[in-house]
Amino acid sequence: MPAHPSLRASTARRRASIALATASVALLAACTSQPSPTPVSGTQSFVEDLDAPWSIAFHDGVPLVSERDSARVLEVGEAGEVREVAVIEGVSPGGEGGLLGLAVSGGELFTYFTAQGENRVERRTIVGDAGGLSLGPATVVIDGIPAAGNHNGGRIAFGPDGMLYVTTGDAGDRDSAQDRDVLSGKILRLTPEGEVPADNPFDDSPVYSYGHRNPQGIAWDAEGGMYASEFGQDTWDELNVIEPGGNYGWPEVEGIADDGDYIDPVQQWRPDAASPSGIAVTSSSIVIANLRGERLRTVPLDDLTAGTEQFVGEFGRLRDVVVGPGGDAWILTNNTDGRGDPSDGDDRILRLSLD
Repeated sequence: MPAHPSLRASTARRRASIALATASVALLAACTSQPSPTPVSGTQSFVEDLDAPWSIAFHDGVPLVSERDSARVLEVGEAGEVREVAVIEGVSPGGEGGLLGLAVSGGELFTYFTAQGENRVERRTIVGDAGGLSLGPATVVIDGIPAAGNHNGGRIAFGPDGMLYVTTGDAGDRDSAQDRDVLSGKILRLTPEGEVPADNPFDDSPVYSYGHRNPQGIAWDAEGGMYASEFGQDTWDELNVIEPGGNYGWPEVEGIADDGDYIDPVQQWRPDAASPSGIAVTSSSIVIANLRGERLRTVPLDDLTAGTEQFVGEFGRLRDVVVGPGGDAWILTNNTDGRGDPSDGDDRILRLSLD
């Protein structure tokens, strides 16, 4: 299906020359009254001793963090102290599944998690003030998303249009990514209540794009352009510009294929140097957290084929990166997820300056 005209124009503008400098990333030592944190490569971590954290979202400036296996939602205080907000009922952790993505909108916390036999998204009212937050009862937004021991997708975020976007993996069923009647291997677009928006690219369908293997990062630039990171299989991981109704080729192609039937990624990397998960967009760059590659990658918006790498191997696996209310990057390490080599203090949140 061809891209919407507004999207084509936006994509062209993003690929044109933009007079913005590439964001450089420098470590910030966070202010804290807590006991001295464990030194990490000459710097300090802001929060430590998390258990397989997966996602960060902000509610009125307060950071909320999900833990995949414990199903806990945590609140982070100004000095880096952590308290439990809730344990999400119905989470069935296993393999790569569990409590995954978080998003906040309209005073509600949205959670993506693996339940018995499925993945689903729920929403709950956030109750109380900083230092004493709790959650109200759950309302299902969408369920029936195929689940497996791996390839669960799991990132959720609200776009500039106010809609909820949900990434789903192929759950081990490769061919399902090409089947628009199945929710796996897709990026979905929904209203906050879980309804299908009238302007979705396919009638009465939550599917926004398809042909994905395991997308785990989504973010938007100031013009509304949408980007997604995606795990490939053995050959190429990807950074994609997402177009409504777009087919990104899995499992027919992986990486740049130059096949007119599919949309190519704007960048591709070998999995041992990437395995990209969460992404964030600044005024000038896309910042990508990488798991197996153990690095932070920065791609300038004015040249989506370029990039720089920071902290290669310094902090281990990186699961998520978000831009906080103050403009700093908040980065989750993920060395306790069963595939890393945890050190004292793992897992942690690092705060980084984007100035």
